[in-house]
Amino acid sequence: MTEQATITTTVNLLQDNIQVSAYLAEPKESGSYQGVVVLQEIFGINVHIREVTERIAKLGYVAIAPALFQRIAPGFETGYTPEDIETGRSYAMQTQASELLSDIQLAIDYRSITLPQVKKDGFGCIGFCFGGHVAYLAATLPDIKATASFYGAGITTRTPGGGAPTVTRTREITGTLYAFFGTGDASIPAEQVDEITAELEKYKILHHVFRYDGAEHGFFCDHRASYNPKAAADAWEQVKQLFGQLN
Repeated sequence: MTEQATITTTVNLLQDNIQVSAYLAEPKESGSYQGVVVLQEIFGINVHIREVTERIAKLGYVAIAPALFQRIAPGFETGYTPEDIETGRSYAMQTQASELLSDIQLAIDYRSITLPQVKKDGFGCIGFCFGGHVAYLAATLPDIKATASFYGAGITTRTPGGGAPTVTRTREITGTLYAFFGTGDASIPAEQVDEITAELEKYKILHHVFRYDGAEHGFFCDHRASYNPKAAADAWEQVKQLFGQLN
């Protein structure tokens, strides 16, 4: 597949006096493209998330990454030190599932209304870490038809803002979901991956759960010490296959 030249910009999404910043990447060549929402880790819209957004655009999609901490910490972006992790986790703990879903829908609507080159017949979604959990939530939105959830911790034990664990909403998923985990991920025990798999099978959700031997949390991010090139390369091929179903 030939990569496309892209253009990037930061946009502001407005709804009910709420302004959400988002990083937008799209093919430079005019045409009609499917849309993909990119969901951040606890580190904000940092260089890794911007790079992923651009990689997706190079494949021929309009990709947008809304700032999920906008209400709490506008413009937040950080690295991977222990202090950075602590700060990011504190912001993640303050989010609400309803607001996260609202912001994702806002990003979908922005592309549908503002960007005429975006096809309206189904969107993709990809998320990592905190965003991997949020991607599982986003899969319940009617517009989302293909979801890639990377090492989303807590899916079986909690939901942002409190309430029943996110896994209890599995029956609401209407599209295809691919979930990616590393067997060396200390934050996501194998039993939790088993539970997620069982729920997806129970409700007959089109899905594939990938488990990479020895891969740790954050294995897809080449800015982290836990980066696993082999697992990341295979996962990327799976993502391309998943989003190819949108076309």
